[in-house]
Amino acid sequence: MIWDNAFAISIIPQLLEGLLTTIQLTFAGMAIAVVLGLAVAVLRYLRIPVVSQVLGFCVYFIRGTPLLVQAFFVFYVLPEYGITMSALITGILVIGVNYSAYTAEVYRSGIEGVPTGQWEASTALNLPRARTWVRIVLPQAVRRVVPLLGNYLIQMFKDSAILSAITVFELMSVAKAIGQSEFRYIEPFTLAALLFLIVSVPCTLVLRRLEIRYGTVH
Repeated sequence: MIWDNAFAISIIPQLLEGLLTTIQLTFAGMAIAVVLGLAVAVLRYLRIPVVSQVLGFCVYFIRGTPLLVQAFFVFYVLPEYGITMSALITGILVIGVNYSAYTAEVYRSGIEGVPTGQWEASTALNLPRARTWVRIVLPQAVRRVVPLLGNYLIQMFKDSAILSAITVFELMSVAKAIGQSEFRYIEPFTLAALLFLIVSVPCTLVLRRLEIRYGTVH
């Protein structure tokens, strides 16, 4: 099959629409992951009886099962029990919850990296527990893990292609649909790969700068 420039140019608008959906899915999913992951990390660190154990099991279960299996379960099994959502909402929730299991561990490492003296100083000053977390611990913990969270953002952007399996019409779904309708696959899949690369490379460069800035914080 020979590359057709005219055909490649004609499908770019469709692919860009798919890319926009991919970006929306990624940022919405990451928003869930960073918020939910932080909540899980804090609750596990507090070692609340039962709650900590249940959350720990959830983290291990989610990390131990494939994203695709989780997406299939939510999209195809839950509707049998009356829980129905659109493909896009399902994709956002699944990928967000999936990555929250990873960000929770990242946050946990950041929290454990806060010097013991900071906790002791807060206790000596008789600061309320909530204020200690919000004003002292979390700012230091989050600062330490910003580069790692950025890495997960890029990984989520690429993993979003998996959600084409549950009919989320993101970039790879658009490329596949074009290939099936036109019986030409080289142009849509090549352009899709290039679009992923165009977005990922600048983000990687930004992450390198973040690692230089925050990676040496102790």
